[in-house]
Amino acid sequence: MEPFTAIDVIRAKRDRERLSDDHIDWVVDAYTRGVVADEQMSALAMAIFLNGMDADEITRWTAAMVSSGETLSLDVDRPTVDKHSTGGVGDKITLPLAPLVAACGAAVPQLSGRGLGHTGGTLDKLESIPGWRAQLTLPEIQAQLTSVGAVICAATEGLAPADRKLYALRDVTSTVECIPLIASSIMSKKIAEGADALVLDVKYGSGAFMKTYADARALAETMVAIGIGRGLRISALLTDMSVPLGHAVGNAVEVAESVEVLRGGGPADVVELTVELAREMLSLAGVSDVDPAVVLASGQAYEVWARMIRAQGGDPDAELPRPAHVHVVPAPATGIVSHLDAYAIGVAAWRLGAGRARKEDPVQAAAGILCHAKPGARVAEGDPLLELHTDTPEAIPAALTALQDAYAITDTAPARPPLITETIRG
Repeated sequence: MEPFTAIDVIRAKRDRERLSDDHIDWVVDAYTRGVVADEQMSALAMAIFLNGMDADEITRWTAAMVSSGETLSLDVDRPTVDKHSTGGVGDKITLPLAPLVAACGAAVPQLSGRGLGHTGGTLDKLESIPGWRAQLTLPEIQAQLTSVGAVICAATEGLAPADRKLYALRDVTSTVECIPLIASSIMSKKIAEGADALVLDVKYGSGAFMKTYADARALAETMVAIGIGRGLRISALLTDMSVPLGHAVGNAVEVAESVEVLRGGGPADVVELTVELAREMLSLAGVSDVDPAVVLASGQAYEVWARMIRAQGGDPDAELPRPAHVHVVPAPATGIVSHLDAYAIGVAAWRLGAGRARKEDPVQAAAGILCHAKPGARVAEGDPLLELHTDTPEAIPAALTALQDAYAITDTAPARPPLITETIRG
């Protein structure tokens, strides 16, 4: 005999009441077990979307999602620290960051996801490396953390299954953009991972999930509060995503750019964000006797990268996939690039085959865009501005349509906002 009905819980939130702990524990568990139907959970998700949750409700909802499955117990001989980004265009930071932090003395259990729509997915990028595999067992994750210090892989099936089921439902019921549900979704998976500390990269701007700084800050504060409530060492960086990160947007092209960074080069913005996130992660992990900027410039992080890729069956020396077709977009005038819209670039890369509209869609490893000139760069008429990569040339017209208002060239340099706006610490 069930202690409640779904109607009890839906009605309470519909009428703007606070859900009790018992209500929350039951409905998350019952939905995971199939007792609460999809249409009933859809109604509850919409009620939460419209009427919100207070801090205690969000914390309890997150705990119930964690309790729906297994939690990892990481037994390694160094502190563990994870990072999560809310997603963006050209956001390849996990690739150089995980081996860098490992090279500095912490262990990084990075359970990552795939791209959807205009934002890329870490696993899609890494799968462009020949032989690399995303699915690892818990013993394999444990062994790699011990031997290498870093692992980037897919979440195990038993990790927060309530979130996996609920996210798929939110995706088709227009209830994704809800801070209580976003925060609990992200934090339930990260808490279940079992790391000692967590750093969040919460992005805002046209290419981010949260378009405004105010919304991004509200999400960051909510997630930090959840972490504090669970005894997690946690902080959040608010970072700008109005312009793509780095020059490469896609899959193999982002891996190549990440390797440049790991070898001590690469775009300045990618290096800056990688180093600042590493500093924050190491601080929370209690590692204070090493400068990640020095380690990154030395190439030591690349050595960890190569070991990490080999441990997951990949060949770090293999040639990355090349596109069957390349289309260059020339600069229409002489001047200074004053605008390069991250969202438009992300949509164009998606249309070229770098992303997916549905979770089950395939992606092209070689698809993507190289941004030869970013805001502040001077170009001459006819210079390469964007370079489109795809295996399906019939996709190029749709990508060009997405790029119609993506860039502007003027006589004056634009103001350059800081990449990192604020850090919120527990």
